[in-house]
Amino acid sequence: MRVGFIGLGSMGLPMADNLRRAGHELCVYNRTRARASELSGVRVAGSPREAATGAEVLITMLADDTAVEEMVLAPDGAIEGLPRGAVHAGMTTLGHNLAARLAAEHGRRGQQYVGAPVFGRPDAARAAKLWIVAAGPAAALERCRPLFDAMGQGVEVVGEDPAQAAVVKLAGNFLLAAAIEAMGEAFALARKYGIEPARLLEIVNGRVLRSPVYENYGRLIAEGRFEPPGFRLRHGLKDVRLVLEAGEDRAVPLPTASLARDRFLAAVARGWGDLDWAALARVAAVAAGLDRETLPAPATAR
Repeated sequence: MRVGFIGLGSMGLPMADNLRRAGHELCVYNRTRARASELSGVRVAGSPREAATGAEVLITMLADDTAVEEMVLAPDGAIEGLPRGAVHAGMTTLGHNLAARLAAEHGRRGQQYVGAPVFGRPDAARAAKLWIVAAGPAAALERCRPLFDAMGQGVEVVGEDPAQAAVVKLAGNFLLAAAIEAMGEAFALARKYGIEPARLLEIVNGRVLRSPVYENYGRLIAEGRFEPPGFRLRHGLKDVRLVLEAGEDRAVPLPTASLARDRFLAAVARGWGDLDWAALARVAAVAAGLDRETLPAPATAR
C-alpha cells in the first residue's frame, strides 16, 4: 500500500519502520530531515503536502494538536496533497475537538479521517506490540487494517466518530497519570516509615493489584529511573489538560484530573518536563520532605 507517514519521533520512527518491513511503500516527512536517514528504502518528502501526495493512507504520529494542525491543515499541509478517497489515520494523542475538525475538513475534500491513537511506549512500538484504539467510517477502518496489523498487536474499534477514539485515549492516559500520582503518594508514605518503595510494590502488586501498569511504572519510580523518557512528562500535562477540556465540554466534573494537572505543573516548574512522566511521583516525595525542594535540573530540561 502507498503510505504517507508524517512524524518520525521516538514512536513514529519504529512504527514507520514496521510498515516498511511489512512491504508497504512509504513516503515520509519529518521536520528534522536527518531522522529519515534511519529508514532505508523509503522516499523522503520535502513537505507534508508532498508526503501525502499519491498516498492511499496518510499516517500522522506527532507530538500534539499544534503539530498536527501545522502538518495537516496549514498552507502546504498534508490535506492539500492527499487524494480524494484517501484516508488519514491520525495516531497522535489529540483533543476531541481537533479530531472532529479533521473529520470535517477531510470530508469537505472527499477524503476520510480515522482516529487511531495508540497505547504503548517506544519499546512496544519497536516490537509492533502497540494497542490501537480506532474510530471512523467502517470502510476506512478496514482499509487501514493491514497497516494497523503491521504496527500493533490489536485494534479496539470504539465507534464511527473519530472523536470517540481521542476520548478513549485521553481517558486511558488519565487513568495512567492517576496511578502514577497514587504510587508517588503511597511510596512517600511508606518511606516516611522506613519502608522501601520496592518492598511496598512487591507486596501490593504481587498480592493485591497484579497490574502491569503498577509493575512497570512502580519500578521506574522506586528506582528513580526517569531517563531516557518513554513518554515525556510535559506531554502528560498536555493530555490531562485535554481531558479537562473534554470534561468541560460535556459538563463532567473531573476533580482528580484537576489535581493531576496541578501536580504536572509542579513537576514542570522544577524543570522535569522532559523526564519520563513517571517523575510525576517525585512531586509527592518533595512535598513530604523526602527529597530536596530544589533539585538539579536534568540535562534534557527545557
